[in-house]
Amino acid sequence: MAESTVYEPDLKPPVSRVGVIGWIRGNLFNGFLNSLLTILVLYGLWKVIPPLFEWAFVDSLWFSSAEECKLADGACWSVVSQNIRFIMFGFYPYELHWRPLSSVMILLVLLGLTWNRNHWKKPLGVAWVVGAVAMGILMRGGIFGLEVVESTEWGGLPLTFFLAAVAMVVAYPVGVLLALGRQSRMPLIKTICVVYIEVIRGVPLITLLFMSVMMFPLFMPEGVTINKLIRAQGALIMFTSAYIAEVVRGGLQGMNKGQYEAAESLGLGYYHMMRLVILPQALKIVIPPTVSILIVAFKDTSLLVIIALYDLLKTTESVLAQPKWMGFSGEAYLFLALIYFICCFAMSHYSRKLESELGAGR
Repeated sequence: MAESTVYEPDLKPPVSRVGVIGWIRGNLFNGFLNSLLTILVLYGLWKVIPPLFEWAFVDSLWFSSAEECKLADGACWSVVSQNIRFIMFGFYPYELHWRPLSSVMILLVLLGLTWNRNHWKKPLGVAWVVGAVAMGILMRGGIFGLEVVESTEWGGLPLTFFLAAVAMVVAYPVGVLLALGRQSRMPLIKTICVVYIEVIRGVPLITLLFMSVMMFPLFMPEGVTINKLIRAQGALIMFTSAYIAEVVRGGLQGMNKGQYEAAESLGLGYYHMMRLVILPQALKIVIPPTVSILIVAFKDTSLLVIIALYDLLKTTESVLAQPKWMGFSGEAYLFLALIYFICCFAMSHYSRKLESELGAGR
């Protein structure tokens, strides 16, 4: 008679080793030193977070006057709410604020469409061209019955966005061309690209901005002037493109020589080899450092405050220079930090998404 098989019930692992409890025990309390550091950090958070929350939200004032803020114990977010339009749009005519607001909305819509790679087709390129023209018309005016607003009156968030967007869009292809030129076998082109890249990368951006605003007009013919905004934009493009060139060069050097040989064996010329074989692979593997440079370029627009361009930082500082709002710089700069964080985090998140979709690194 065959013996019957007895199956023991499946035993679950101890609660102390799985789930949230297991993670806490394995990562936060897995030794004396680690446990001590965890307790100290928790104590520090307990001492900091409740008072900070009370200051920022419980005792704070959001829509009061400056005089009421001076009597309050909490944060004075009124410095932002009472001056939000100037912070966002600077000296742009008050009654025309709908125009820069519409321009920013067009830019955000275009960025939203670009977020999905399924939209990366010819109509999207046309939409960007049309959108750029529409944003320029809205900001500048002069046609369709729109009042002319000189660029000297532009400021705030639209100026920051547009300077950063143009710098990124123009600097990227210029950087790619510089990287290809530095890899060129033609001595003259290679020398020019090497000198340009090394000189620009060896000079701080603030120096380039001062040169573009203070020194560049001295070399222009008498009576010829170029808008200060355009000169600052040129300095941002030059600076960003030099760094992108080095990142792209790293991607080109990281390509297997077999890829070049395979492209040449197919009879592809230099242009088609780079466009169809080498650059698509090289640019894909340098997405992380490229996005890092573009994020830095976006944050570097805050340096325009030094040359008296009223970007987002400059308009905020102008508000804080008013006697009644002095002493509330913490709240204003926290608001600015939140805007910069949201924008930079969005770019960083998009780069990770793009890497995953393109299979970079595999």
